[in-house]
Amino acid sequence: MKIAVPLPNPEDLPAEVRERLSALPPLNVFRMAANAPANFLPFLEFASSILFATGLDPREREIAILRVAHSTGSVYEWTQHRILAKNEGLSDAEIEIIDGDGEVSGLDDTGNLLCRVADEISRDVKLSDEALASILDHYGTRTATELIFVCSYFNMLSRFLESTRVELEESEVLAGG
Repeated sequence: MKIAVPLPNPEDLPAEVRERLSALPPLNVFRMAANAPANFLPFLEFASSILFATGLDPREREIAILRVAHSTGSVYEWTQHRILAKNEGLSDAEIEIIDGDGEVSGLDDTGNLLCRVADEISRDVKLSDEALASILDHYGTRTATELIFVCSYFNMLSRFLESTRVELEESEVLAGG
């Protein structure tokens, strides 16, 4: 028997959580987060701010997220965001490069920098002075800070997904954008 945190029975959830959950795509990550009702709505709001309200280009955001998923070994995060990355225009070849071992050097300068930032935050907890200076120079204060939030949030999420043992859905819910 595989041990995992069970997904909740929707009938056992508070009405507000049940209502929000029913309005979302049927993803197990959302269902698992609903196990913690006090955290569920703030989790959704933070996720929404990370995904839809930053100044970071969506394509660049997905490069960083994929590299976090690679660095942390989160199969669920990788699988879902691979679909989103393709929806944002990343090619199979670029995705393969992001999934490579070692330092990423096969993307453009910005893509390589995004992977470096994701790797350093995932592996070392903090950015090197050189990487921090590079993203401040490239993006400015606001977007550099948002990039750090993106990588930090997806590090937290990968740890949540892997520790609870969230399983992939049987179909690609996010396919087609």
